[in-house]
Order: sequence, then structure tokens, then C-alpha cells
Amino acid sequence: MNEEQMMRKRYYAARFACWELHLFLDTHPNNKEAARRLEEYQGRAARLRKEYEEKFGPLGETTQDTSRWAWISDPWPWEKEGN
Repeated sequence: MNEEQMMRKRYYAARFACWELHLFLDTHPNNKEAARRLEEYQGRAARLRKEYEEKFGPLGETTQDTSRWAWISDPWPWEKEGN
């Protein structure tokens, strides 16, 4: 697994934790520990996304820091070195 794949995997793991904590808080809305952990994972996901996008470009077709079509100007996966 290369660096890009590892960074993407860490980001998706943090986002998954956020979704799970959201679901837990739906049924346990007064759980302060879960709310604290959700904030922690949201911050982690934001940092990982920023780090990934600085190195490899947008994770999707839109981000807050780029235009709607920014992803199309980057190399396509088959145009990258090593493929």
C-alpha cells in the first residue's frame, strides 16, 4: 500500500468513526464522552483531509478550498507515475 492509499484509509477510518458516533448519539444524546469523542474524530478527519488534499489533490469533486471543477485539472489515476 502506497502513501496515498494509507492516508486515504486513515481519513476514511476517521470519517467512519464520526458516523458511528453520530448514530450512537442518536440513541444516547446525553453521553458527554461520546460527544467529546465525536469532536475529536471530526478534528482528526479535518486534519487528515487537509493533509491528503495538500499532497494529492481533492478527495472528491468539491472541497471548501477549491472550485467545483478543480479535480479535473489534476492528473487522472492512469497518468500518475508508477501506473
